[in-house]
Amino acid sequence: MDLVTPSFGLLFWTGLTFCLLLLVLARFAWKPILTQVNERSKKIEDALQEAEKARAEMISLKAENDRILKEARAERDALLKEAKDSSTKMIEEAKEKAKMEGAKMMEAAKQSIESERNAAVAEMKAQIAVFSVEIAERLVKETLSNEDKQKVLSDKLVEDLTMN
Repeated sequence: MDLVTPSFGLLFWTGLTFCLLLLVLARFAWKPILTQVNERSKKIEDALQEAEKARAEMISLKAENDRILKEARAERDALLKEAKDSSTKMIEEAKEKAKMEGAKMMEAAKQSIESERNAAVAEMKAQIAVFSVEIAERLVKETLSNEDKQKVLSDKLVEDLTMN
């Protein structure tokens, strides 16, 4: 049992050593250790506050990015709509211009056909007049080939003139 129960001298010296150690630590080490612990605690607290600020800033940056992205999408949509409207307008203008050009070409072709038809009619009239004159000339030559027929024709013409 002596092994388990300590002697009085051992207890005295252990207690004295402990008290001296406690005084030395309180005098020289306790304040620097507490200072270091307090500084460490303050640094941790500052780091937590900085992390919170960074988190809040990240949230605001994300909101700003979302807003910018939304604006960019809206602008892109507006540009696409404008481009589509512009292309539709250009297509319609081109169609209208093509219709106008087609109408002009049709009108020019109609006028050309009409002028060629008029020229052909005029040419036919001229040829008919020439043929009529030739036929009349031949008939008159044949009719006037002898003197009796000439006299009868001249009398008839005079008679017609006097009646009118």
